[in-house]
Amino acid sequence: MRLEVVALLMILGFYAVAFGLRTYRHLRETGSTGFHGLSGRPGSAEWWGGALFIAGVVLSLLAPIAGLLGWVASPRIGPGQFILGGAAVLLGIAATYAAQTAMGRSWRIGVRSDERTELVTEGPFALVRNPIFSCMLFTAAALVVLLPNAVAVAAFACLLLAVELQVRVVEEPYLLRVHGSKYRSYAGRVGRFVPGFGLLRG
Repeated sequence: MRLEVVALLMILGFYAVAFGLRTYRHLRETGSTGFHGLSGRPGSAEWWGGALFIAGVVLSLLAPIAGLLGWVASPRIGPGQFILGGAAVLLGIAATYAAQTAMGRSWRIGVRSDERTELVTEGPFALVRNPIFSCMLFTAAALVVLLPNAVAVAAFACLLLAVELQVRVVEEPYLLRVHGSKYRSYAGRVGRFVPGFGLLRG
């Protein structure tokens, strides 16, 4: 089986679990899909966060397809890199779903300003404030290891920019408004994406 086919099956599996299965379970538990769509007016930082996230998803799916069709060169990798990249993608899928599950009924995609959800600070959220995004970025980076072509790199770059904008411009201001000092205290001791880094000061 070609490397691009393996990568495509893995990334389809990731989205089936992270979006399909998680949305299904959330709908069963709460009656809501948890999807709130793009935030902000078109062209704003909030809007770009959502748009870049969508672009990252599309490009991640396009990366193996572009390699299969010969649109981009996919450098050959050795068995060690294949095993490392593939195992990392599978680990990322499992970790992302575990982080989503740990968020419970507070899980959402996007932010609605009039909605108030419980602040989750336990489990993986005791290690970093955004473990779902951390795990998604890990998975996107693992895809680059498994399939190191230009489209996979672009997908990772889009996702990284999207997550930074979404967290810094949309989610953190929202959480500060809703949870005030409780969130500020939490963000002052727990890192944004990596333990100990991105602490909220002041």
